[in-house]
Amino acid sequence: MIDPDRKNPFRIGLTGGIASGKTTVSNMFAELGVPVIDTDVIAREIVRPGEPALKQIRDRFGDNIIDDTGRLDRRALRDIVFASEEARRDLEAILHPAIGRETRRQADALGGPYQLIVVPLLVGSKLLELVDRVLVVDCDPDLQFKRLLARDAESPEQANRILAAQPRREDRLAIADDVILNDSDLDRLSGQIKELDQLYRDFASSQGQSERLP
Repeated sequence: MIDPDRKNPFRIGLTGGIASGKTTVSNMFAELGVPVIDTDVIAREIVRPGEPALKQIRDRFGDNIIDDTGRLDRRALRDIVFASEEARRDLEAILHPAIGRETRRQADALGGPYQLIVVPLLVGSKLLELVDRVLVVDCDPDLQFKRLLARDAESPEQANRILAAQPRREDRLAIADDVILNDSDLDRLSGQIKELDQLYRDFASSQGQSERLP
């Protein structure tokens, strides 16, 4: 819902399940001149060597999640957190506050016709309060599983564990204002994005007009 009292740019929260195509979608929006803030990118930045979050992760999970160069071994950490609900919650407690702060900082600093904020775990996140509208990238669960197995998972069992740790598809769709179906070719995907881009520009323009009204 558009809040006429807000002075910030109109903001879209982009979310979707793992391997649903969020990066492809956000890149297409970026090509249309839309500022994109990706919390996955922020998550990688805040665990660089020397960052406080990396020390917290090392203290919690041990030296085995640090590689020979002093950087985070993401595969080793992923194997731990997707095998243990407690470990996953502990990691989120370290990362989410820092990610939230940096996301808000970047959003406040950027302009643009509107902003796209990519948050894979938007369901239940405090960042939901930051956005005006939610866009969900969705695809058939069988296709999602195949993409995940080809891209990230070492085995079907690991793929199932990764998917089980994600918010449910039904919960993502329940918070959606708009849905992109990403189960076909790039031309169809591009067409959906262009339609939404125009819609969001119209919304952003309406918000700006409301702010100028006496």
